[in-house]
Amino acid sequence: MRKHISNNSSEIIFRAEELIRYSANRYRITVQVANRAKRRRYEDFEGNEESTIKPVKRAILEMSDELTQPEIIGD
Repeated sequence: MRKHISNNSSEIIFRAEELIRYSANRYRITVQVANRAKRRRYEDFEGNEESTIKPVKRAILEMSDELTQPEIIGD
């Protein structure tokens, strides 16, 4: 179980490839990642929070966790 969000580039690449591999449509998963990143960016901005990880990377990590952990409710 993955508890913390890593900023390791190789892990992010691996997880992005994992998302694409399990997706039926590469374009759709790319759009979903972009939309989630955009939503997270605005949420961080509105909440005056400063994240140490970029929104796109965080979206990839969150969405790959949702693939491997079905108990997590996703978008």
